[in-house]
Amino acid sequence: MIIVNGQHIRKYHAANLILDQVSFEVHEGERIGLIGRNGSGKSTLLQLIARHTQPDEGMLTVKKDIQVGYLPQIPAEFDEGTVHEALACGFRHLAVCREEMTGLEQQMADPAAAGDADALNSILDAYARLQEQFEREGGYEMDARIDQIADGLQIPKASYAQPFRHLSGGEKTRIALASQLIQQPELLLLDEPTNHLDLKGMEWLEHFLQSYTGACLIVSHDRYFLDRVVSRIMELEDGEAHHYPTNYSGYLREKEERLLQQFADYQEQQKVIRKMKETIRQLEEWGRIGSNEKFFKRAASMRKALERMEQVKKPVLERRSADFNMSPLDRSGRRVLSFEQLYKTFGERMILSGAEGHLQYGEKVVLLGDNGSGKTTLFKLILGEEQADGGELQLGTRLDIGYLAQQAPAADGTMTVLEYYRTEAGMEEGEARGVLARYLFYGADVFKRVGQLSGGEWSRLRLALLVRRKPNLLLLDEPTNHLDIASREALEEALEEFPGTILAISHDRYFMNRLAQRVWELEGGRVHSYLGNFDEYREQRRRRAAVAAAAGPSTGGPDSRRAAEPSSAAGRGSGAARQAAPVSAPRPSAGRLREQLERRMAALEAELAAADYELQRLSSAGEAAALLQAQWEAREALQQELDRLLEEWMELE
Repeated sequence: MIIVNGQHIRKYHAANLILDQVSFEVHEGERIGLIGRNGSGKSTLLQLIARHTQPDEGMLTVKKDIQVGYLPQIPAEFDEGTVHEALACGFRHLAVCREEMTGLEQQMADPAAAGDADALNSILDAYARLQEQFEREGGYEMDARIDQIADGLQIPKASYAQPFRHLSGGEKTRIALASQLIQQPELLLLDEPTNHLDLKGMEWLEHFLQSYTGACLIVSHDRYFLDRVVSRIMELEDGEAHHYPTNYSGYLREKEERLLQQFADYQEQQKVIRKMKETIRQLEEWGRIGSNEKFFKRAASMRKALERMEQVKKPVLERRSADFNMSPLDRSGRRVLSFEQLYKTFGERMILSGAEGHLQYGEKVVLLGDNGSGKTTLFKLILGEEQADGGELQLGTRLDIGYLAQQAPAADGTMTVLEYYRTEAGMEEGEARGVLARYLFYGADVFKRVGQLSGGEWSRLRLALLVRRKPNLLLLDEPTNHLDIASREALEEALEEFPGTILAISHDRYFMNRLAQRVWELEGGRVHSYLGNFDEYREQRRRRAAVAAAAGPSTGGPDSRRAAEPSSAAGRGSGAARQAAPVSAPRPSAGRLREQLERRMAALEAELAAADYELQRLSSAGEAAALLQAQWEAREALQQELDRLLEEWMELE
């Protein structure tokens, strides 16, 4: 059953057209991944469905009385509320119901009410109605559901009483996500739900959504997450929507096939158009030379056919992406980083407890760990921003460190992008604008205020400054957060070719599978090292757990939950499977067929002229509409037959 139906939707932001003729449907129980470049209109479409704004053109209908849960990228503030009140915001009516029931219980316990049978019966009736409503709407399971979802997203019970406004941005996002999942609406709209979740939180969310009975429309750039959760991809590109009934890996293959087919159709149509234009030119030239009206008429008919032709849009096979060209100014020594028996505490909390690790030049290592396990603390120790309480940390020679923090707001948010980059990079305006264009800041984009940039734009700007410094050791804290898929892929390509050393904190499993040569897991204050990428790390960890549990060698096979990588062979296989089309023999008596067609076309052109004259006469005489309609249909039938013969004549030519 369709619960959301959008047809030919247009939406403008000021003078900019964001959505152009977007059509889509959402069915009950569907899990749809909404993807597209930053600024393509994904968040705008969610806002339209959530009724936070209205389309400028087109039709958008949402099933009547449906409960819609919406998680924006920046969650709403609960200025006066606690964390628990934010989690339970969807159960306010049940909280009121429970308070009324408590009040009625106090009245029933009053001896004065017990002595008045009529008053007591009235109280009992009201209490029974409230109790039935409370039970029917899940009031008795409310607290258990809140605790279950909060535990899955690693929101501790100890934080329930904290004011919501005092939390960090990541904590607010997790609580806002939990509040929507707790309500279990029929339609769930999630805008980047995996941002600020660690690995355990993401895997829990995946399992939750896989078994979710309602429909989900999810904006996400997490390719691994999309592979495991969604059953359909909707891509917004150039204001239009394209639909793929598959997960992300299947979308990659199907999109490549669609673009190649569209390009082939475009090329074929361009050949036809060029041939028609050349034929029109020849016919008009023959008509002028021989003063023959029939050539002009035939040229006019072909011109009309050309105007009626539906043009195939030329596809863009390779879209421009950010140019993260990373090359260090100088290489460091062979040993880049070494730490042994490293200890760090904050108050009574032990963060690092005897941590050890070694990093060699050219290695690409990803650091994993739960939120709060000490990953950023380890970075700060390497940067010298914190001092260890014990142990030894040594940096290599000729080391130039480039650090990309996860959240680093600009000191002055009123500066424009151009002013900020020129100040930080020490560069003239013309050169700075040229560099910024490589990071997709074109035209008026360079005059945006830094404080008004989206998360993806701010990440690109900071990466542009990092690249300019040319460091030989990159410390990257969630570098793919907020970047769209195209920018993530461009960054991954640049980091793959980077000859220096990389230590990155990331929960992007697709990024880790492509980049990591080794995985460091920070757990219990110690660093555990695993060779390979994320899938290999997970398999090794599973086997270690099995060995520890069974006190013997693991016989388990590969992890069945490993996400399927896009297969280049699958993308190439469709062409090899096609059968070669049989070559038809040349038509006999082509010249004679051409003459027959020309005679028939000339006769049809005469009939068409007579039909036009008759239609004009009937219209001038004020004849009945039915007679005019019949004459018009007869005229159109002649035109269609003439167009068909014209196509045959062109093939013979």
